[in-house]
Amino acid sequence: MEQTREQSMESIILETAERLFLDKGFALTSTTEIAREAGCNQALVHYYFRTKEQLFIRIFEEKIKIFAGAFFSIDEKPGTFLEKLTRKIEAHFDIIAQNPKIPFLIINEITTNPQRIKALHKSIGEYPASIIRKINEELEEAIAQGEVRPITVLDLILTVLSLNVLPQLLRPILEEVMPLPPEEVQKLIARRKEENVKLIINSLRP
Repeated sequence: MEQTREQSMESIILETAERLFLDKGFALTSTTEIAREAGCNQALVHYYFRTKEQLFIRIFEEKIKIFAGAFFSIDEKPGTFLEKLTRKIEAHFDIIAQNPKIPFLIINEITTNPQRIKALHKSIGEYPASIIRKINEELEEAIAQGEVRPITVLDLILTVLSLNVLPQLLRPILEEVMPLPPEEVQKLIARRKEENVKLIINSLRP
């Protein structure tokens, strides 16, 4: 029973820290605030995660993997390159739509603390690079077969990431500055998913 309570408190601290980091970023979040919001003392936060930095790194790495995982996952379903790419674009867009604060967190941290990327690379190793090589092989085969025009895999990835991330980055402007009702923002973002697929797929056709 004691172990269950400890596991529960550790989860509560982690969930609380995640919410605060996503809302305020690393610099503006303190372990004192995390402890207060989680309903425990500061010593317990340090007991489970040692430092705020280690707690943040755990959450940051998880969010990076969520952010990139949908696009960089291996697609074993049958289909042409463009059909597989369409599924990747849609899955990646959906993940960002379900976690709209992730792009803000990532952009803020890699611009204010570039060392995060080096630490992340040590953590996740060469897996992303191996997936990129796999996508590149499929892309080059599609180019050779005349299915798509010549394009580098990095240009393709940057296009997808840029188009999928931008609606969430602009969401506060749409909601507060325009302003658009929440239901209209949702409809607009849903349309962007369709438009992004059309823009990317059509741009790749020979």
